[in-house]
Amino acid sequence: MSLRNDLKYTKDHEWIATDGEVSTVGVTPYAADALGDVVYLALPSVGTTITAGETCGEIESTKSVSDLYAPADGEVVEINEAVVADPGLVNAEPFDAGWLFRIRITNAPDLLDATAYAAYTVGG
Repeated sequence: MSLRNDLKYTKDHEWIATDGEVSTVGVTPYAADALGDVVYLALPSVGTTITAGETCGEIESTKSVSDLYAPADGEVVEINEAVVADPGLVNAEPFDAGWLFRIRITNAPDLLDATAYAAYTVGG
């Protein structure tokens, strides 16, 4: 599994990239692979306040429906309309075109770096 060292990761298999006041959220390649072909996304609406560790959406694949968890506290400021229209982007490009939404973080928990996340997915 290829991970990016500039991102932080959750034990729920989301990644977060912070750029100034806004952070981009997506699911990891590990999660995308485990899910199988993603066919539908239910993402939080712009303006929604989300809380770290709580459900904020759903990802439906050909195998199952899985909850999407918030990686931090904050307000959703943008959703990726392209990935809503073509959910397969989550599988094809989880770190690039397959990002899910952007938030303005108010509080972030301690998240895993790439090395710790890799160790977690091997052992967890």
